[in-house]
Amino acid sequence: MYVQELEPVADSLGLSALVAALPLLIVLILLGGVRMRAHLAGLCGLLTAVLVARLAYRMPLDQTLSSAALVAVPHTRVPAAAEVRAAVLTGARSADLDEPDPRPEVLRAYAPYALIITVFSIAQIPAVKDWLTKANQVYDWPFLDVVNPKGQPIGGNLFTWPVVSTGGTLVLFAGICAAAVLRVHARVAAAEWAATVRELRFAILTVTSVLALAYVMNLSGQAATIGHFVAAAGAGLAFLSPVLGWFGVAVSGSDTSANALFGALQVSAAHESGLSPELLAAANSSGGVLGKMISPQNLTIACAAVGLAGREGDLLRKVLPWSLGLLLVMCLIVVGQSSPVLGWMLP
Repeated sequence: MYVQELEPVADSLGLSALVAALPLLIVLILLGGVRMRAHLAGLCGLLTAVLVARLAYRMPLDQTLSSAALVAVPHTRVPAAAEVRAAVLTGARSADLDEPDPRPEVLRAYAPYALIITVFSIAQIPAVKDWLTKANQVYDWPFLDVVNPKGQPIGGNLFTWPVVSTGGTLVLFAGICAAAVLRVHARVAAAEWAATVRELRFAILTVTSVLALAYVMNLSGQAATIGHFVAAAGAGLAFLSPVLGWFGVAVSGSDTSANALFGALQVSAAHESGLSPELLAAANSSGGVLGKMISPQNLTIACAAVGLAGREGDLLRKVLPWSLGLLLVMCLIVVGQSSPVLGWMLP
């Protein structure tokens, strides 16, 4: 059994938080400063997270590696650009043509996107959503036995595989439907899917490595250390609360994951400091949205989508000032809402 520690470095929460932040800092510096390719920066960040977990947090090697391996199972997004590529094969408009496309060709070109919207809309109908969720599989992940500092087992010991309800599966299904509607031969559609996987191979490696980094940070206790450091800020808690959500999304790429990771901590810290729990919970989510644009996973997907693979560092340098600037504005708004100045905005 591995018990998470909050202050493993010199019994200091501040120093421990600084060490715990190294994996993400390494990724951002390598991307934006050194201009390293995203998949290599992600792997370096993952290696840093493993070393911090092993050397600073003294997490057993088998559990550390098992934490990283959680991302290797098929629960991430499935590359499914085949439906878009199929549209190009069967009727996308050329800018060189002066005459308008026939209406049937226009409808064929938009069919893949309409199918994606339709499939996801149907999947959100409560009855359908419940039916899809019944197919989920829950497993005890091997070699993982982690408890928090209070001795309570953490949710990461269990792995939930959303077999058909995950977004990647739904997009893949929409792609298959698009191929059928557009009358693309199965062999051609399969070849396009394989070509998409090959084209996105480095993007897939980047997303996988950064997600593995997030798992290691969460399960080893690195993320909890950072969270408790921010929560212990006292009078500065209102200002730093959005920063915690920002950091969570920058690591995980998901506002939902950041809320699950730090939301309860924010509410608990709010009760202890006399601030509004609703305010800090909302600040965590709002700050997280601003971290979305610098998340390595999202940078990689964005660059791959527009044919700029390998230019993630350039994109990061463009969006980082905006992310930090908007984060500062959000922090000031939360400070104002925690005081009589803007307190009237709270319910």
